[in-house]
Amino acid sequence: MPRSASITLRFVQLFVGLFLYGASTALQVRAVVGVSSWTVLTEGLEHVVPWSFGVITVVSSGVILLFWIPLRQKPGIGTLLNALAIGPSADLVLWLVPSPSGIVARVLLFVAGLLLLAVATAFYIGAGFGTGARDGLMVGLHERLGWPVWLARTTIEVSVVLVGWLLGGDVGAGTVIAAFAIGPMVQPLMPVFRRFPWSPERTRASAAALEARTASASELA
Repeated sequence: MPRSASITLRFVQLFVGLFLYGASTALQVRAVVGVSSWTVLTEGLEHVVPWSFGVITVVSSGVILLFWIPLRQKPGIGTLLNALAIGPSADLVLWLVPSPSGIVARVLLFVAGLLLLAVATAFYIGAGFGTGARDGLMVGLHERLGWPVWLARTTIEVSVVLVGWLLGGDVGAGTVIAAFAIGPMVQPLMPVFRRFPWSPERTRASAAALEARTASASELA
């Protein structure tokens, strides 16, 4: 596949993944059965610092990036676009999707949001343009310490929920379920979305194979 086409398709994968990530967040909010782990932490920090929810979110992203240093993670364009794209997509879906009235409908909406979150996470990370600040911790623990993706994600989610709850954040049933479920859901999907013909891993493997064949042909000649 030509390099230009590969880069274009990777950007398409990145933007689709980020849009779905924001949409999944909105669906979980509309379900009203418990906010996400990082939202619990942000709510808790609102009781500690005199800042708005948005300011805390931005500042905490910067602090989280500092933890990337010992994990040897490097921010990419996906890290920046993560911060810029997820919010607007979440706002759009919040505008389009109302909160259901019945508990069954709310639970189903929450499950749909959770499934979509797992797909979106693996989808945009698979594009190879870098992760968001929070997902970068999961990838860093996986790559640097050798932890399984499910263990890295679950450890982060549970830790964030615990700290947020101790600071006064709101924890619901959905929060607890998501904290333990999202890691095992993401792990099997990660390699799936890294196998597209335009994926960086496939591109590098193809380039290495071509180089090996070229070297072999040169030796035979």
